[in-house]
Amino acid sequence: MEQVPPEKFKIGLVQMSCGLSPNANLDHAATKIREAAEKGAQIVCLQELFRSQYFCREERIDLFDLAETIPGPSTERLCPLAAELGVVIVASLFEKRAAGLYHNTAAVIDADGTLLGIYRKMHIPDDPLFLEKFYFTPGDLGFKAFDTKFGRIATLVCWDQWYPEAARLAALTGANILFYPTAIGWHPAEKAQYGEAQHDAWKTIQRSHAIANGIYVAAVNRIGFEGPPDKTLEFWGASFVSDPFGRVLAEASHDKEEILIVECDTRQMEEVRRNWPFLRDRRIDAYGGLTSRFLA
Repeated sequence: MEQVPPEKFKIGLVQMSCGLSPNANLDHAATKIREAAEKGAQIVCLQELFRSQYFCREERIDLFDLAETIPGPSTERLCPLAAELGVVIVASLFEKRAAGLYHNTAAVIDADGTLLGIYRKMHIPDDPLFLEKFYFTPGDLGFKAFDTKFGRIATLVCWDQWYPEAARLAALTGANILFYPTAIGWHPAEKAQYGEAQHDAWKTIQRSHAIANGIYVAAVNRIGFEGPPDKTLEFWGASFVSDPFGRVLAEASHDKEEILIVECDTRQMEEVRRNWPFLRDRRIDAYGGLTSRFLA
């Protein structure tokens, strides 16, 4: 008989710093996953590109050597770990799909160690020190959900956070929670003037996705300074979980490694959506313009 996911499930967000060794970062992440499981987490999400420092600060051909196949070294380590601990793992990886073809990809591993599938980041930024278009081909798998032991989940990645269309389409897959593995930070020279507003905008847009879709939203970010003095980013951490009403249930610090453990209850989605029936009242007959770049 097919197992019915529980109404309540606990998630664990692993906020950590990353060093120069991919293997050491993988070991560190595995330790943190184990700690999250010991604290009761049933679904554990790692931050974006956790196996390395954020290499997109510069354009270097040799950095493509960081990429790996899926399945590959990371999933070979994490799939048995998921089975051992009985937890679902969301792992953000630099995917080598073929020679010269790379993606920023989230792998979803079920609690029995099965690799359920992947999501490839759809929106690729090109900002100062966030030069991702050099490395990543935009995703081609669309917005999808994964049926895990503990519930139906969807994952988007970092720059996807800013797009309400992505959150809506992911929510329409029937997911109970949207995970956003993230690598976002301040340019130190801008922090004093813009830092507070930048962080507030990042948090606000994701809370708005939770409200508009009546869904849980979980964002997990890295911490620490990365890069030489002329190309440094200060990753702002502040991983958090929002409930379907937009309330922040837990939030990490800006500068410390932390594991957030949060219980989610699918019955709250039902309550919120009954009172704010945004999905019911959508005018799906009138949104054709969304497929145009601009309407003026």
